[in-house]
Amino acid sequence: MKILLTGGCGYIGSRLTEALLADGHRVTVVDAQWFGNHLQPHPALTVIQADVRDAGSLPFASQDAVLHLANVANDPCSDLNPKLSWEVNALATMGLVEAAIAARVPQFIYASSGSVYGVSEEPQVTEELPLLPISDYNKTKMVSERILLSYRDRITLQCIRPATVCGVSPRMRLDLSVNMLTIQALTKGHITVLGGAQVRPNITLKDMVRVYQHFLALGDRAPGIFNAGFENLSILAIARMVTAVVPAEIEVQPSNDPRSYRLNSDKLLATGFAPRFRVADAIEEVVAAYRAGSLQVSDQCYNVATMKQLAL
Repeated sequence: MKILLTGGCGYIGSRLTEALLADGHRVTVVDAQWFGNHLQPHPALTVIQADVRDAGSLPFASQDAVLHLANVANDPCSDLNPKLSWEVNALATMGLVEAAIAARVPQFIYASSGSVYGVSEEPQVTEELPLLPISDYNKTKMVSERILLSYRDRITLQCIRPATVCGVSPRMRLDLSVNMLTIQALTKGHITVLGGAQVRPNITLKDMVRVYQHFLALGDRAPGIFNAGFENLSILAIARMVTAVVPAEIEVQPSNDPRSYRLNSDKLLATGFAPRFRVADAIEEVVAAYRAGSLQVSDQCYNVATMKQLAL
């Protein structure tokens, strides 16, 4: 297949690009490269440094699928520049799907977010529950989904709502809960937990990549919205999992972040997907990479710090 992948230089995108190339696909990556380009050259890979807000300049012709991962990620990044967040996350998504339809691309897979549920006391948060976004980032994802679904009679659409992702990538992120707590233990011997009781769903980077591969293969047999998360853990529980591998002191401090929800992914499992990796595997992976020297801690590992440096 010929695949147009936005955000292919990112944390998830880098690993997804590698996997798609290994599967034998031809991949065109479109990425603004705010966080660099860590992809290795490949005869089936084309990398275009471009802004997804300029959909008209992108090569949709003859593509078999669009995987849209590019976005201003997470609440703190969106809070830095809400206007940018709305433009990139919502308006650009509309431009991309319209361009894909005009070019007769048959499939569009969108990376939404499990955070669209906001705060939920439901024991199992399924795709049918109402969305209660509490931040600009959450709202941009919800609006993007609704924009895309208005085109579902013209293109096969799959909106994936991932849990918090963890594990090692060439474009590493250390501002995600599991990765962040693990690197704190490794570098400081001290973990700071804000709140701790909040329950968050998690998925390993390796399984997240497999989810996108899964829907790419399913094509029009499984359109719709799907949660993707398999371990609902409190932040404090994650910290304790980390200290079982890397001894460290845990300090609990108050938090003003009320987000707490338990993601149910039975709908995804019903399509034939089965997770292979666990949070514990991701912790071990981060520890091994750091101790081997392949994981270097820098501002580029933190989205907010990099965006501030770039004055985005």
